[in-house]
Amino acid sequence: MKIVDLKLTPIGVPRHTGFVNKHVIVELFSDEGIVGIGEMSDFSHLPQYSIDLNDLAHVLKSFLLGRSPFELTKINKELLDNFPEALYYYEKGSFIRNGIDAALYDLCSKFLEIPAVDLLGGKYREKIKVCYPIFRHRFVEEVEENINIVRKRLEDGFDTFRLYVGKNIEADETFLDRIRQEFGSQVTIKSLDFSHLLDWKDSLRAVNRFKKYEFQMIESPAFRNDFEGLHNFRMRTEYPVSEHVWGFRQLHEMIKYDSVDIFNISPIFIGGLTAAKKAAAAAEVAGKGCLLGTTQELSVGTAAMAHFGCSLVNLNYISDPTGPKLYVDDIVKNPVKYENGYLILPNNGLHGLGLELDWERINKLKVKDLSWGNVTVHQLQDRTSIN
Repeated sequence: MKIVDLKLTPIGVPRHTGFVNKHVIVELFSDEGIVGIGEMSDFSHLPQYSIDLNDLAHVLKSFLLGRSPFELTKINKELLDNFPEALYYYEKGSFIRNGIDAALYDLCSKFLEIPAVDLLGGKYREKIKVCYPIFRHRFVEEVEENINIVRKRLEDGFDTFRLYVGKNIEADETFLDRIRQEFGSQVTIKSLDFSHLLDWKDSLRAVNRFKKYEFQMIESPAFRNDFEGLHNFRMRTEYPVSEHVWGFRQLHEMIKYDSVDIFNISPIFIGGLTAAKKAAAAAEVAGKGCLLGTTQELSVGTAAMAHFGCSLVNLNYISDPTGPKLYVDDIVKNPVKYENGYLILPNNGLHGLGLELDWERINKLKVKDLSWGNVTVHQLQDRTSIN
């Protein structure tokens, strides 16, 4: 089987908050008539530069066409050469590598007539416990809106939440107090996610202020790539510390400095399923825990993470992929499913990732390009409406 063509389709999908996220659907066409699909998820991050999709398609075709999709190692090496790591959380080259790698796995496993999880090492579990994100408070007045989100999602079966904190500590504390008063043990706060907003000392002061509330872990409580600061924070708190993995150099430094307890691994940030498997193996060797992170993907990207996560032995913390629940629409006929707060491994009688693109929906969501115009920094950071 050979790859004979590639197609990239840009789309814009609104969240329930009104913010429109832009993604790219990847299709790899083979001479066997099989099409592998992937997702370059959520280009709506800083840095605020855009990708020229025509140029990107030309570059990708230059080294993909005529190749066997089973050359996963070689192709991933060439992807990394063309779109190298930059030690930056939202480096768009990793988004590109991730979308192509997922499409390769989908194509190969469809050819073999197996689910993608089997190509990733085999199924270890059927479902993954996940949490729903509560986005960062800028003002105390936003607390009530987020409490309403908790009420609604609790009705939908989500009993665990991840809280972004650090911009308005008073509002964060007000929210935690309201959660304790109204929901008690019904609701679990998995993590307080500082997202590198504060240095480790300020994060530590905030965590000590929040200690009277119940939560399970702390995420990203130091400036980006401050491995020594992460270590200092970790040595001064009793809570497990988690950090996203966005490159192998960064992973090496976190192990060297003994910076964290948990590696937050997401294919979108590390650059694909192949890279994510390596990161999870490194975590296991280093004696660290793992959870699945997210940039809030649509169903294709989320399905790829479900197959990956269900193949892991050392996925031992509650994970984050609930993206499809944040959007008003999707791009497939059979979106991924959640039951009682679990992401279910897709099993629709289909091979590969187990999904089928819905072109009627896609055509309504198509956009011209990935440019962002006059969107402001805080809108990109806080996912507020661009209207």
